[in-house]
Parts: sequence; C-alpha cells; structure tokens
Amino acid sequence: MTIAVVIPAYNEAATIADIVRRARRQMDLVIVVDDGSRDATAAHAEAAGAVVVRQPTNQGKGASLWRGMQTALAQGAEAIITLDADGQHQPEDIPKLLDARRRWPDCPILAARLTCREAAPPLRRFANGMADFWVSWAAGCPIPDTQSGFRLYPAEFLRRATGPERGRRGFAFESALLMQAGRQRRYPKVVAIETIYHPQGRPSHYRPWRDTLRIVDLVAWSLLRRGLYPLGLLRSLRLLPLPGLGDEIPLKPRDGEKT
Repeated sequence: MTIAVVIPAYNEAATIADIVRRARRQMDLVIVVDDGSRDATAAHAEAAGAVVVRQPTNQGKGASLWRGMQTALAQGAEAIITLDADGQHQPEDIPKLLDARRRWPDCPILAARLTCREAAPPLRRFANGMADFWVSWAAGCPIPDTQSGFRLYPAEFLRRATGPERGRRGFAFESALLMQAGRQRRYPKVVAIETIYHPQGRPSHYRPWRDTLRIVDLVAWSLLRRGLYPLGLLRSLRLLPLPGLGDEIPLKPRDGEKT
C-alpha cells in the first residue's frame, strides 16, 4: 500500500529539510512541490530525500497541492497526506490520520488544531472561525479548523474531484475540496492535533482578511448556485443528521450540465 505525503513549499529553505526528513520516517514517498521559490527550497528538499516537483512560477498553494496530488496518483498512491512546510504541523502526527483512515477509508481526514488553540494569534483565530462557519455550511456538515492544511485524502475522492479554478489557486482550494467532499457525501472526519505557532518564524503566507474574503466569496457563489442550501446550514449546525455515503452527487458535471 502506497501513501504519499505532499508538501507545497514557497521559500521554505529554513524548514523544508527538517520537515521532509521527519515525514520520511513515517512514509517512504514524500513529494515537495516547489512553487517558484527564490531560495534553496528545492535543493534542500531533494537532499533530504523528497521527490521534488518544480512550478516555473509562483502559482499559489492550491495549484501546488493539485500538482503534487496528481504526481502522487500517477505513482499509484492509494491515499495522500498533505502538510505545510513551515513547521506548523508535526509529521509525527501522521499515525493519527492513518488510524482514522482505517475507521473511515472513504472520507478525507482533517487534522484539526483543537489543542492549545490560544497559541494562535487572535486575528487568525477569528478569521479561521469565520471560514469554519461558511465552509461548513457549503459542505453541509460541521467541520472544525477548515483552514488546517494537514489532511489525508483517499485517492478515489481525488480522482472524482476537480482542480482549482482560475483565480482560486491559493488557500481557497483547500476549502473547495471540503465542499466537494460534502457533495460526495464523504464528510470529512477529524482528529485533534496541537496548535503550533512560531512567533519567530517567517510570516504566514495566509493573509487573514484577504484570503478569508476569497474563501467567503467562493462559498457565497456555491451557496447561491444551490439556492443558499438551507439543508447544509442545518446539518452544519447539527440540527439535522447527515445523509449516508450511498447518496452521492457527482463532482464533475456531465456534458452541458452546470454545477
């Protein structure tokens, strides 16, 4: 069984080698997508044992994730774990996702930063909370910490998923995947991890106001196309039960069909 780790990276030369080495202690196949870095990210990742895929220019986190996912699928991966390159996630927590996969093999698994949440800056917590509300509504299920990039995706889900839309190739793509999981009735499951914030680390590429507004814009259009999806709101608030996996909605539209 092949499970790949995909790490998008942009100017992460200071941390990428350590993250790759620790990830390779958990999984053999680690793929780093260098998103047009201007530093030695690619060289450090390759020296640490990663398969490096290079984007010619900086295209955004979503575009990097999608390319890494397609690379992993082409190599026969049955599941793909994504994590960030800046040290926010501990590769040593990968077994938690694998344990959850054994219980829910058909669903994405989200490593939610539920422990020591006070470690994150207040503005970041507020922005994440806003995104959680909107994304959960559009996905039709309650999802804590929708902005965590530490996840496990089943290969079958990704084969049915669609890539990032033009203009939404950044952080919004991860929210779009959660919404697609909801439409497939593969509701994301959650494992708890520690909140890690490095005050002396490099500034986050996530801009709370700009990126959160982009996520809200993505969700708003999705909700408008679905008549505001009142069932999704009620399910996200736990006022209605979730339907079963058997009642699936295709993610990729048929010819001439709008989503």
